[in-house]
Amino acid sequence: MAATDNRPRRAAPAPRRSVLPPPVEGAIVDLRSVTKRYSKVDIGVEDVTFAVHPGEFVFVVGASGSGKSTLMRLLIKESEPTFGSITVAGHDLGTIPRSKIPYYRRNVGVIFQDFKLLPNRTVHDNVAYALQVTGGKRREIREKVPDILRLTGLSTKLHNFPDQLSGGEQQRVSVARAFVNRPLIMLADEPTGNLDPATGEGIMRLLDRINKTGTTVLMATHDQRIVNTMRKRVIQLDRGVIVRDQARGVYE
Repeated sequence: MAATDNRPRRAAPAPRRSVLPPPVEGAIVDLRSVTKRYSKVDIGVEDVTFAVHPGEFVFVVGASGSGKSTLMRLLIKESEPTFGSITVAGHDLGTIPRSKIPYYRRNVGVIFQDFKLLPNRTVHDNVAYALQVTGGKRREIREKVPDILRLTGLSTKLHNFPDQLSGGEQQRVSVARAFVNRPLIMLADEPTGNLDPATGEGIMRLLDRINKTGTTVLMATHDQRIVNTMRKRVIQLDRGVIVRDQARGVYE
């Protein structure tokens, strides 16, 4: 009797488009037929098309290897698509020169799982740095940094260094740094992945508060509990392909 092959199989690739779908009017994030192939057999995402409108809060979910990380790398321009078009906050990512990528990321607002704080700078200076690299003046820094530290509950920590903070506090600094420029959109890549459940819930309340100010939030996560609690729009990937896009969805 032949042995049964129980290995998981990759979803069948979607048909390759030769012509892109039309752009979605008014979208702040617009992906059109985006494909990322690492090799002939290793596909990150395949023919991904979706749009996000200003003010939305969207979860991108899926199991390990589903394409979430690939999608976030494409959105922050750490990787380039093999095919397709990505527009974020009016920026065609295919035309941004390499020298302007840091500026794009600062103005979009990016939160990472591992915080990426500058270890030799205080909380205040980590947040101020995001303004400095985009040309912020001293007066602007004096006004904006204390405001964002109050919003994120860090007013008493402004002179602390990252290694003097808990994981949750470090992620709050990361959120403050991403939001201090009041970007139109925040991209969050597994922002609660290194946190315990209670601390993660605090970060999600903060992101929800930021979303309510009008900032669009696009968050990749594997945390089923958070997704099902918040009941926002859910885009689910399975082996690189969108299998569900549901308003007020759950992560099944």
